[in-house]
Amino acid sequence: MQVTGMLYGSRLLKHVDFPTPEVLGPDASEDEIQAMLDRHKLIFIKPLFKGGVGKKGKAGLIGKASDLATALKEKERLYFVEHRHGNATAKANGVTFEAAVPAEHEVYFSITDSTQFRAPTMTLTHKGGVAIEELDKGDIANVPFDALTGLKAFVVGNALSDIGAPKEIISPLVQHLPKLWELMHHYGMTTLELNPIRMRVDKGGRLTPVACDFKCGFDRDDPRWHRLDLPASLFTTDTSGFEQEVNQLRTHQGQSDVFVINEQGTILAPTFGGGANSLVTQVLGDAAIISSDFGGNPPYEKMKAVARICYKHWLRQSNVLFIIGGKSNNTDIYETFRAMGDALREHFSAYGPTPVYVVAGRGGPNLVRGFGSLAETCESLGLPYRFFGFDSAISEVVNYAKAVDDWMKAGGRDELSARLGVKAVA
Repeated sequence: MQVTGMLYGSRLLKHVDFPTPEVLGPDASEDEIQAMLDRHKLIFIKPLFKGGVGKKGKAGLIGKASDLATALKEKERLYFVEHRHGNATAKANGVTFEAAVPAEHEVYFSITDSTQFRAPTMTLTHKGGVAIEELDKGDIANVPFDALTGLKAFVVGNALSDIGAPKEIISPLVQHLPKLWELMHHYGMTTLELNPIRMRVDKGGRLTPVACDFKCGFDRDDPRWHRLDLPASLFTTDTSGFEQEVNQLRTHQGQSDVFVINEQGTILAPTFGGGANSLVTQVLGDAAIISSDFGGNPPYEKMKAVARICYKHWLRQSNVLFIIGGKSNNTDIYETFRAMGDALREHFSAYGPTPVYVVAGRGGPNLVRGFGSLAETCESLGLPYRFFGFDSAISEVVNYAKAVDDWMKAGGRDELSARLGVKAVA
């Protein structure tokens, strides 16, 4: 869940009085654009993408204009432009008009939770405006700090001195950069990045940092982001119907993170826990249909709704229904397995039998009752199953699911279809 660009970035930065350039949205009138040109002489026109889209500048997707005719021409070129970055393709829906900020110095700044330091970490360099990966390590400061005390001015000052930043930019940055921790911490952000921050020379000759590009990510399960009153449409991306249906359930207790890996996959793997998800998706490879994390002790109704959506979209093509997770501390295995079993019964009742092999591996509270409930469901529906408890290595359970998938492809699916009295689906 991300916000990128200055249209909303400038609004968020105003909460902590961090300077930004003047920004107009896609609904700006010609008179407003001309007035901006009169004030600033030069403006930039940038396409609006949902989510994080990189390398726009290198792709020629940032226009500039010093007159109205050029600005409107660039608006027409970029309003619905398509951009491919890596294996992802995004389509713009609108543009922003942003005042140019003349400056000699550009700064990169970000805060994110570091798995290396186990603490929020500031990344800072006085050679911003480029991809951070292109710089020498000696030009970049990576400094963890205590979340309880926050990002203090002396931390910023010491970091800039250590990397040899010009003296004239240190004092303005020391005054303004600590504000960004307040923005991140108070509104449930997981990451915050400004690149570049341009050091504008004011009338008195003093430098002022101005954020010229913005990116942040939110923890959608943290309610503090609601304080910002951001429109819900801001967080929709070009996702599949399946992902949209599941993500709508995030308003309930528990997680519901999903991503379609391979629409032609043959193993449907509802997974519980981020660590398990990483291992499962890596080992299953192209056989996995989705990447998911349904942990967080979801209640019965939530889990049943998630399972119903998964089955509706993917069960027909699946050889294996692979329910997998680590040893839980607080997730009630009985409630989750009962919900998934009841959803499976309802799916068979609504859509007819489907030849699928059920493999489950789990540990945690009420495990035996959960296995018993799911086993009863499988037996009543005539489905083969194999369950693994907390004493089984998760890697071996994943390999077992892959072996079952191979067996189903080699004739097991036809055999099971005949037993269920249904026509095999290729």
